[in-house]
This record gives sequence, structure tokens and C-alpha cells, in this order.
Amino acid sequence: MNKHPLVTFLCALILIPSCHLALSADSLPSVESFFKDPEIRQAILSPNGHSIAILSKLPDGRQVIAVRDTSDLQKVTVPVTATDDKITSFNWVNENRISFTLMSTRLEFIGNLDLFAVNLDGSNRTHLISGNWKHKLQNTGSNIIEKTLTADYSYFGSTHDGSDDIIVSKITYNHFEVLSHYLFRLDTKTRSLTALHKGKQPGNVYYWELDANDVPRIALSKLEGQCITSYWAPDSESFTEIAHADCYNDKRFTPLFFEASESVYGRASYKGHDALFKYDLKKMQMASEPFLSIDGFDFIGWPETDLVAKKVLGIHYDGDAKATVWLDPHFKEIQKKVDDILTQTSNTVRCGSDCLNSPAVLVMATSDRQPKQYFLYTTATGAMIRIGSAYPNINPDQMGTRDFYHYQARDGRSIPVYVTLPPGNVTAPMPTVVLVHGGPNVRGSSWEWEQDAQFLASRGYVVIQPEFRGSTGFGFDHFKAGWKQWGLTMQDDLADAAKWAAQKGWADSKRTAIMGASYGGYATLMGLIKNPEIFRCGVEWAGVTDINMMFDRAESDASQENLNYSMKTLIGDQSVDAEMFKENSPLNHADKLTQPLLIAHGVQDHRVPLVQATEFRDAVKKTNKNVEWIVYTDEGHGWIHEENNIDFWKHVEVFLDKNLKSVE
Repeated sequence: MNKHPLVTFLCALILIPSCHLALSADSLPSVESFFKDPEIRQAILSPNGHSIAILSKLPDGRQVIAVRDTSDLQKVTVPVTATDDKITSFNWVNENRISFTLMSTRLEFIGNLDLFAVNLDGSNRTHLISGNWKHKLQNTGSNIIEKTLTADYSYFGSTHDGSDDIIVSKITYNHFEVLSHYLFRLDTKTRSLTALHKGKQPGNVYYWELDANDVPRIALSKLEGQCITSYWAPDSESFTEIAHADCYNDKRFTPLFFEASESVYGRASYKGHDALFKYDLKKMQMASEPFLSIDGFDFIGWPETDLVAKKVLGIHYDGDAKATVWLDPHFKEIQKKVDDILTQTSNTVRCGSDCLNSPAVLVMATSDRQPKQYFLYTTATGAMIRIGSAYPNINPDQMGTRDFYHYQARDGRSIPVYVTLPPGNVTAPMPTVVLVHGGPNVRGSSWEWEQDAQFLASRGYVVIQPEFRGSTGFGFDHFKAGWKQWGLTMQDDLADAAKWAAQKGWADSKRTAIMGASYGGYATLMGLIKNPEIFRCGVEWAGVTDINMMFDRAESDASQENLNYSMKTLIGDQSVDAEMFKENSPLNHADKLTQPLLIAHGVQDHRVPLVQATEFRDAVKKTNKNVEWIVYTDEGHGWIHEENNIDFWKHVEVFLDKNLKSVE
């Protein structure tokens, strides 16, 4: 019998060692090469490691979840194909069944995520959750009859007992305000629903920690700026509160994952940075010394756990680059063998549930110049087979080099920064872009291939990505130094980054731009307003233009908890800091912005509503005739549609070429 054409194509993929090798080293990589949806979005080994499921995109635009036999990758089944909708993620239910999330691209409301489950042969496909909030708001009978759950349910995680069940979370609301999360087991075939915890649970829960038996043991709650940790001991009647502190208290212990029934790993402060500690739940005592600390970085990571043996095998973490500390000698040896083969990349080894008996492991390899590649490593033979790449048309030889540095801000603070230099040797100052991350209270970057930075570098720009004060991941003091500093010292850090790059001989001080999204969009506008002598032009998308509007607009998705506590701490208080808000809102200084500016926004943006952009656009155009405006009717806070992403970056390329690269 002849193979189906789709299966033939998928089988052929693993025979192509590296698609980019056919490209000329002199040809400029296209915008599409960077900003098309990834060819491989996700790959996960099955629980026992005998299969690997891969979410990939075909040349005709369709998405598929293909399942390969790890003993013979030419054996392929395709249980899911999506033509009109977008598969955002999937997970294994058991060895013979997967669950997956579909996002409709046909509805105006973006964010409608539907959950399904299906057998590997395509049979018994079941609609589990309807992501259309109209079903919830209208309370129509169709969902009751079909037993499809409403949009206040969402996927939480897999079970690990071989059943057809998954775990889902249900959010309860007071009007539109989230009150708490409740967990249920959901049978993916019958759609029967069972509460995971039978007794009374704590209120205002925003996250649960489950033990290796899928029992909710720790509840993390947030109420009126206080973060509360509650613990349930086996056979006890109720949860016990074990920690209660201000959410921004740097001393508090935050549980992350279980090791055994009475032992949990968590994050706590150690010498100014978050480190990983073990916590004895019987003694209710945290270890005096950290299990893992990373010099200069907060611990950000996750475990690799054998869920059959109920044993933590290793811990993956982010330092200046991704790395793993292996506790299990078998996996430590696998990591060494993988690194001996893939010498130019940072290699993350993943397994399924029964890791110690798995015939194969998945390897994800990346570097500053190499987009994520996927390999299958056979443990018995040591054979390594390349499955594919997220962006196969990217040639690493055409990418820039990326390194991690620190520079000194004007007040003496040391600021971490990632710098991406264009391909080749930088022998003279070059046009430069200060690329500002959003958040802003997040870690912005890592040492890996980043499409925005590498696209700009491929066009001949030096790219500076400061981890300005207020960013997380670099110690509590660095984070706290950014509180109530929008437009102030946080902004100064960006100007100081541009000056530092010029002093290093990389940046042309007369040809430096600033750009970013969300908070990065705000910082772009403030940079152009406050430092016209540094920033010649700017690109902002989804940016805040009026700080007060973040607190006032009914369209914003900010919760009352965030408005009344988190935002007051991190951004400021409207009553106390009214003058600061006024002085540091770009909308109030639009007449001072005279440099070329590109503004882009999504009509469906609920994080930073469109009115933030339109009011600033109208104000700045009164005195600045060099303003370009892009609006996407089907986008929210950032671009999720491939065609819009490509279109936006084509506009950016032309804008920067005209207003930065080509000027004297």
C-alpha cells in the first residue's frame, strides 16, 4: 500500500541533515526566515519513551501533530491536522492518547483556546473545553448537553497513572475578578469530572503544587498584597498555613516542585539572589544551605523527574545560558555524550515519565547563532538522529555573535546586558538599536538565538538588550531598584547602555535607535523624548503612553489585586505619585518628540488598550510629520498571526534603513 503524501513528507524531513546548508553564505536571510511560524513548535517524548510527538508546520501552512516510533522514526502516524485553526500546544495523556489546544483564527475574540483529546490513530477525538467565552456568558445549554466544559476551565497538567485522565483548573470569578483556582481530574473519553481535592481548600489560590501522585499538597494564594503558602499533609482534614508575607518580601520561601511526599524544592533568598533550597515538610524547616545557587543570577529552572521512580534526576536552569545539574549518574553520562557530539550548542536533555527505563531521550540544542534543533538520542547505542529545526532556513554562519556583559550606570549600579554584533568582524562603529524588553519586571533575555535581535543584526545593526533595574533574575536589590522608576533611573539605564556601547567601539553614537514592545514601547517613547541627543529614531508596538490610563481604563485586563497592590508597589500610587505619573507619561510630552517614529498596535489589545496608541498618535502628529502608523485588527498584545508578524518586521526593516542606516 502506498504511503499517504503527508506521511511521506514527514518521513523525508529527518533525512535532511540541515536545510540551511544549501543557502549561499552571501545571501541575506529573508524576513520570512526569521518570522514565519516555527517549522517545529514542540516535541515531547511519550511517557515510556517509545514514541515522540512533534508539532510541526507543513509547507502548505497546515499544522500537524505527528507521532514517530523512537525505534524507527520512519514509522509515523498523524492523529491531528489543523487547516483553519492554530494548534498552540499539546501534551501526552498516556502512551496511546494526546491532548491538544486549538486557537480559532476565525473569531474576532483572540484567546479562545479549545481543548481536545485524541487517540494516536485519530480515533475517539473528544472536545473537552470550549474556549469561546460567549458560551460561558450566555450559559447556553449546548455545553451542558455535550458535557463540553466552559472557558473558565483550562488545561493544568497530565496525570501519571496511565489513565485517560488529565488535570484541569477551574477559575471562579466575582464579576470579572479572579477569585480562586480549583483542580479536577477530567476523563478525556467520557468527560466525567472529579474534584482533585475533596475537602475545603484555601481561598484566592493562584497556583497549586502537586506531589508525584498528583495530589494537591501546596496552595499558593495572593490576597491584598500578601502571598500565602498553605500545606496539606496526607490524611489531614484541612490545609495548614506555613508562610504568610508581603509578596515582595525577598526573604520568603516559594515552593516550586516536590521531590518526595514530605520534601519540596523551593526558591528563597541567599546572599542577595534567589537560590534553590530543600524544605522538609515534616519538620517544617528549610535547609540552612542552598541546594543550588548560581553566582550573579536568581534561580530560574525546572526539574527533570522520573515520575515512575518518583525521583528528581536533574535540574535545568538559566544562568547566562541554559544548563543542567544532574543528580542521577546515568543522565549525567548521557549529557556528557551528547555534549561531546554537539559541541557548539547548549544542549537540554529531556525524557518522558519512566526516564530510567526509556530507550531514548530528546535533545534540544541551541546557541546564540543556532535556532532550536531537536535530536533523538538512543541510550543503548549512543546514536543521535536529527529530527529537525524550529527555523531551518536560518544559517548560523549568517548570524551575529551574542555575549553577556555588565556596564556601569551613571549612579554606579552594575547593569547586565546582552549584546548581539552583526556577522563578521566589527572594526568600526555601526548603526545600533537599543532593544528594550517588556514586562518590565521580568528577565528579558538569555544566551540563545533570539529572532528579533538576530534579524536586526543580520541587517547590520548592533543590538543592545539591557537588563535595566527593575528586571528580575539578577537579585532582589536590582529588582527593587526599579520600583517607581518608570521614566526615571530605569530610563537612564537605557541611555547609559547606548553610551557604553559607543565607548566600546561598537555603536555609532550618531546612528542609534531605540525600540521595544509593551513596557519597551513606553521606554522607546520616553527615550526619544528625554534623550534626543542619543536616539535618532524609534519603533514602538503595544506601548504604554499614559501611566494613569493603566489604572483608569475599564478595558484594561489588570485585576483589582494588581491595581491596588502590585502596581502601586512597582509603578506607583495615583494619589501619592500623581506628579511623577504626569511627568513620566509620554502623552504629556508628545510635542517634544521630533524624531522619526513607527507606532504599531493591535485592536484587540486588552493589556494596553488601543486608545493608548491612538491618543498618542494624534498628539504627536501635531508637531511631528515623520510618524508611521500600523494597526492590526486581529491582534492583541503582540502579534500571533504569522502574516502580521512578517508584515510588521518588513516595515521595521524599511523604517530603520531609511531613518538610521542610510543617514549621515
